[in-house]
Amino acid sequence: MKIYHEEFEVSTKKRREVIEITDKVESIVEKSKIKDGLCLIFLPHATAAVILEEAESGLMKDIEDHIEKLFPAGAEYRHNRIDDNADSHLASGVIGQSRIYPIKNSEIVRGTWQNTLLVELDGPRRRRIIITVLGE
Repeated sequence: MKIYHEEFEVSTKKRREVIEITDKVESIVEKSKIKDGLCLIFLPHATAAVILEEAESGLMKDIEDHIEKLFPAGAEYRHNRIDDNADSHLASGVIGQSRIYPIKNSEIVRGTWQNTLLVELDGPRRRRIIITVLGE
């Protein structure tokens, strides 16, 4: 079994933002030369998340709006006494900071409208994305 690691960064511009990173992830999988296996996408951040969803601008805004409804900023969270971003931590924990995708014939297996999206929950910030590809 082979293992390939690569990282990249994304600079976000807003507090809540959805950014497509599909092309970058797929280029790393291609560079790995792994034909069949798994691709782990991991964010080492407690206030960001990663999802697999359609990268249509209206839907991306709907995702941001829905997160705000579920985890409203400024609500009376106990953690806000420390640094006023409990909503971002809660959203990140529920959505998740990682995804695992199958790789077949050197490509991520995904549906026609599925793209890899970084969900910024407490920006603007620089976010590290760690990609680990393993297989044969």
